[in-house]
Amino acid sequence: MSQEVFERVRNMCADVFQVPPAQLRPESSPENLEAWDSVQHLNLVLALEQEFGVPFDPEDMDQMKSVGAIAALVGRKLSS
Repeated sequence: MSQEVFERVRNMCADVFQVPPAQLRPESSPENLEAWDSVQHLNLVLALEQEFGVPFDPEDMDQMKSVGAIAALVGRKLSS
């Protein structure tokens, strides 16, 4: 996962979840981020699709369990 992709994903997560980007770590997840519920998860997926121009399948959404996992998934989609 590139640092640039991680920073972009982290900033988008911060916007969607209404938290400062500095509060988000690769291991930030719905378990430790109160604002991360199913509705906000969907909002994040839609924002990521628009920002990066890549589609996400339902299987992809199941893998999006943390900020780091999302950044890694986006990185893989961008390089394929």
